[in-house]
Amino acid sequence: MTSQFKLRTSIESLRASRAFGRRVGTYLGPYRGKALLALLAAAGAAVLGLAPALILRAFVDNLQHGRHSFAQSAALVGLGLLALLGSGLLGLADTYLIVGVGKRISAELRQRLFDHLLEQSVGYFTQSRTGELLSRVLNDVGGLDGILGATLLSIVTALCTTTAALVLMFLLCWQLSLVTLILFPLVALSLRLAGRPIYHRQREVQEQFANITDQLQEVLGVSGILLVKSFGREDEERDRFTSANNELRRLEIRSVMAGQWTSVGMSFLGLLGPIALILFGSHLVADHTISLGTLVAFATVAGVGFSSSLLRLSGNLITIIGSLPMWTRVFEVLDHPVEVQVSPHPILVSSLAGSVEFEDVTFTYPGQPNPALAHISLQAKSGQLVALVGPSGAGKTTLSNLIPRFYDPQQGRILIDGNDVRDLASSSIRNAVGMVLQDTFLFHTTLRENLLYGCPEATDADLDNACRHAALTSLIASLPDGYDTLVGERGYRLSGGEKQRVAIARVILKDPAILILDEATSHLDSVSERAIQSAMTELFTGRTSFVIAHRLSTVRSADLIVVLENGWMVESGTHERLLQSGGLYSQLHETQFLSDF
Repeated sequence: MTSQFKLRTSIESLRASRAFGRRVGTYLGPYRGKALLALLAAAGAAVLGLAPALILRAFVDNLQHGRHSFAQSAALVGLGLLALLGSGLLGLADTYLIVGVGKRISAELRQRLFDHLLEQSVGYFTQSRTGELLSRVLNDVGGLDGILGATLLSIVTALCTTTAALVLMFLLCWQLSLVTLILFPLVALSLRLAGRPIYHRQREVQEQFANITDQLQEVLGVSGILLVKSFGREDEERDRFTSANNELRRLEIRSVMAGQWTSVGMSFLGLLGPIALILFGSHLVADHTISLGTLVAFATVAGVGFSSSLLRLSGNLITIIGSLPMWTRVFEVLDHPVEVQVSPHPILVSSLAGSVEFEDVTFTYPGQPNPALAHISLQAKSGQLVALVGPSGAGKTTLSNLIPRFYDPQQGRILIDGNDVRDLASSSIRNAVGMVLQDTFLFHTTLRENLLYGCPEATDADLDNACRHAALTSLIASLPDGYDTLVGERGYRLSGGEKQRVAIARVILKDPAILILDEATSHLDSVSERAIQSAMTELFTGRTSFVIAHRLSTVRSADLIVVLENGWMVESGTHERLLQSGGLYSQLHETQFLSDF
């Protein structure tokens, strides 16, 4: 029973390995033509590189039989130099072709990873470490870059040289060639025994690289370093990095030594061939089976061409085995399913009126026992202002994030202008929705580029108008380079209120049919908030707006107030009606009124 299980496991492992190999091979498929040219160039370089051995045989035999002349020797040397020159030129062509293919494949991998990550839902990123993703896109693909370039070039060259040397060896002396072939099974056995530990050691190294990248990304970002310094945790973070760095060093040493032990074994095997050649070859020369020149030429080809190339090939195969964890980690990202699927035949709508309807929507975050939203049904007509209120964690932000399809509900559906958002093209939805989030993100570029991010075609007049409505005019006038001032990473050269006003101006420029404001004025002082309130009223006009606010005084004029608690919609209506009902909204309003008083 145990033997049958082991056999079945081995067969499944072999199939998986073959499937993995075929998948890696698909990336070489588009470059078959260039790969074939590279192989021909490498083969030509290998053949010409072995020509000096034949010239050496003729030279030695001429000396041995007294047929030596300066003119003849000069001709032989000239032929040898021409052969080496031709081999070098073909080697350059081989290098150009293979390195070019390798760079294209690694660039394609980075592009595929980035494109696939952009297609993932927001939930994927909330459950993933940014540093881990960066490590897979940069470190893992960067490691494969070297494999697909220099290592692949070395493998092709070594393979061609080994093959050419073996053919020439059989032409020179088949008896000695058979003796030399004892290296093949020994090398294959060594590689098989070394493969698994090398794979696991390198996998550990790549994972530790990801851990360090994640720590650096967190601590050295502006938000992270402010937190570290505000709590005086420099020493602790230094110790944490030292520990992780030392662990990486230890794993790297283990990984290198795993390959080095195999290299030592390969070097030892490499000594067996010359020893066997010396013993058996001298016997053949003594019996006049072969000439001394043939033995010298054979030893040259076997040592310089065959044995060294075979050992170089085995060393590169060890490197390839070590690269398999990188391929695995890249494929793990590419194989992660896209949770928010695009319809096979999406409906492309150039403009939307903006009516939004939730029909019995239930949504649960992955890994959470309770739904964040449960059986939500509401309708916002085009142009209406809908306020979402309730205690923290009630589901307000989750509800607003379902409209632009950051997530898809597990039950029910969301309609925009009567169309299920699952059937609409992503571009139609995203073009119709504008958002101002509580945590404003700005890119490390100029203020102008941040403002134009949602509407690159906006004119300077549009820009000035949006900034005037967002109360940004005085700020821009005070900046050293105006619109062309760099805002710093995440906009940290601006205050929280200033960043939020930039976000408001950005959405004004976009001019969306559906507007979502998640605590959009939470970081504003009272003066700035009053200055923006009139602009916000103008912004709400003619578009469907969803406003999340804890300060209930800001949502009194809403056409519909939706009150959420623990993911359930417990009541809805106008401000006056909800106050009269004496429910949760009334309680929240009374609490805030007393607190303000």
